[in-house]
Amino acid sequence: MQVIIIEDEKPSARRLQRMLKNLDIEAEVMLHSVEESINWFQKNTHPELIFLDIQLSDGLSFEIFENIDIQSAVIFTTAYDEYALQAFKLNSIDYLLKPIDDDDLAKAVSKFKERLPKQDAVTLDFNDIKNLLVNPIEREYKKRFSIKIGQHLKLINVDDIECVYSENKGTYVFTSEGRNYLLDTTLEQLENELEPHTFFRINRKFFVNINAIKDMVSYTNSRLQIKLNSYNEQDIIVARERVKDFKDWLE
Repeated sequence: MQVIIIEDEKPSARRLQRMLKNLDIEAEVMLHSVEESINWFQKNTHPELIFLDIQLSDGLSFEIFENIDIQSAVIFTTAYDEYALQAFKLNSIDYLLKPIDDDDLAKAVSKFKERLPKQDAVTLDFNDIKNLLVNPIEREYKKRFSIKIGQHLKLINVDDIECVYSENKGTYVFTSEGRNYLLDTTLEQLENELEPHTFFRINRKFFVNINAIKDMVSYTNSRLQIKLNSYNEQDIIVARERVKDFKDWLE
């Protein structure tokens, strides 16, 4: 089965590629923009299945369909909620919400295989989708947090945060001033709120700010230890399965 991935964030694309490999699916082709995808489809036989991110670096992925008569089934990968996706006219289309879960991926692939060999043409209501997404190209990530301290509220700019971490069922930010503050949220909820070029989730407990990294040291079992400018309360270790994505993120 020929499968391709269209995703502008290379670490996310490689992670999905590895997840598919665990399902015995090889996705050898990875495209990263609308322009690159259009050029590829013009010169190559269309695959059976495409994993396609909605928002690419140079525009909405729907522009590919406006330029190319896609002959493939599509599974969209997106950070947008289910309400926004109600606009899809689902023929051979499915979707996965980011961060992609292994079980959800397996179910989507199984659903696709059940529909083989017949796949209907892809049809989309572009205007409805664009309206519901509310200009996703201009989407803004969190710029500050409002922290309650006693009877007061304190604003913490995201640029001043060295890391975000979980401890004893709480979620905390550590600032460049050397202070910890408790947040009313979870790391999972922050996955789609923190700017992905600035913050990376290195393991289950930590997001780190690329601008706060002071040093990186080889650690046991092919892992990396991260040293930040101020934070030193506990070791910050990049999980082994995340090391490759982390190195790609640094580039």
